[in-house]
Amino acid sequence: MSAPFADEAALKELIADELGVVRDRSFGLTTDVLAEDDLTAQVSPLMSPLVWDLAHVGNYEELWLLRQASGQDAMRPEIDDLYDAFEHPRAERPTLPLLSPDEARTYIGTVRSKVLDSLSSVRFDTANPLTSGGFVYGMVVQHEHMHDETMLATHQLRRGSPALLDPRAEPLQKPGRGSGGDEVLIEAGPFQMGTSDDPWAYDNERPVHIVDLPAYYIDVEPVTNASYIAFIEAGGYDDPRWWDPAGWEWRNSSGKRAPAFWEREGGQWVRRRFGRTEPVPPGQPVQHVCWYEADAYARWAGKRLPTEAEWEKAARWDPDTERSRRFPWGDVYEEARANLGQRTLHPSETGSYASGASAYGVRRLLGDVWEWTSSDFHGYPGFRSFPYKEYSEVFFGPDYKVLRGGSWATHPLAIRGSFRNWDYPIRRQIFSGFRCARTPGEAC
Repeated sequence: MSAPFADEAALKELIADELGVVRDRSFGLTTDVLAEDDLTAQVSPLMSPLVWDLAHVGNYEELWLLRQASGQDAMRPEIDDLYDAFEHPRAERPTLPLLSPDEARTYIGTVRSKVLDSLSSVRFDTANPLTSGGFVYGMVVQHEHMHDETMLATHQLRRGSPALLDPRAEPLQKPGRGSGGDEVLIEAGPFQMGTSDDPWAYDNERPVHIVDLPAYYIDVEPVTNASYIAFIEAGGYDDPRWWDPAGWEWRNSSGKRAPAFWEREGGQWVRRRFGRTEPVPPGQPVQHVCWYEADAYARWAGKRLPTEAEWEKAARWDPDTERSRRFPWGDVYEEARANLGQRTLHPSETGSYASGASAYGVRRLLGDVWEWTSSDFHGYPGFRSFPYKEYSEVFFGPDYKVLRGGSWATHPLAIRGSFRNWDYPIRRQIFSGFRCARTPGEAC
């Protein structure tokens, strides 16, 4: 969705279609490809069993689209506690009396049938923030796509034979000229950060506000595997000069010396990817690095991580029109401009999707890899929690770092230039990479 719909019927048709698309995706990551034992197993204490995610998205849909938007009675109130993400940490979810895969599929199917039946009678009342512009429906669609990306992280962590097809599709825009080492100067000045009128934007993206930044340089492309290997081979993991003190402690206690899923084999770096082992592709963005690793690389390179304001200005601001775009290239999503939506199971090569560049010429700001920024996660000036505090507000503070831009695993409906993600700085199972920035006059 790129703009509010004046035609309520067209909006409802779009919502019904997108509910179908995301459910097909969820089944394609769970019951369509894995046996019951795989669905109920926990591959890591960091992740839920896949069957928990599957039932959770249905319970969330029941809560918001049947009970809240449609005013219907609860279908299964006795399972609300089981699928409340704040009641039970991921590590303990396998011990809960969860619905079986068959029960979960039946339950979420019944919820969906009732939602579609009720959609025709729901009025998208502009006086009701939950339904105005279809917000609550967009929230549920985005929520399920986010869990699908989480399911992909679970697939990446699982051992055994591959469960997902690897199409290795060619990028919709193939690599052109240019190198990952190029940088662009963003001139000093104000820009509009965040949004106040995007109908599906979350509370932490709101409200729009003016941020005045000094001039800075930012990388045209995300940091590549080849560049990161240079950091490793230069002893980057063994030199405390490059590491944040907490990062050096993490490095020593964890024993990590390379991105997650990398190994040294036969004199070369290989990576494990969804049950397959392959040489690390030098031209793809590095992924599965934590914030501490990204920060250490940036220092080693004579740069730093961008703030999230610097990232957003480079991604959204058009200095000619003096307005922020929804996407780097404009306000309407175009599939050929970014590696999004799980079309492949990996990032694209440096130079791909050049037509998706921002007004400043910065490339691949959406898709490929989530990009760590230097910023802690906080609310914007004038922030108001909506529709519940547990979506954003309870995470505010220095414990979480902001990521921007989405990854190859992120669905287009769940990303835009204003979207903010956040995680602990030690997290590596997510599809995270980074690009660097620097202040004029700093060493490069």
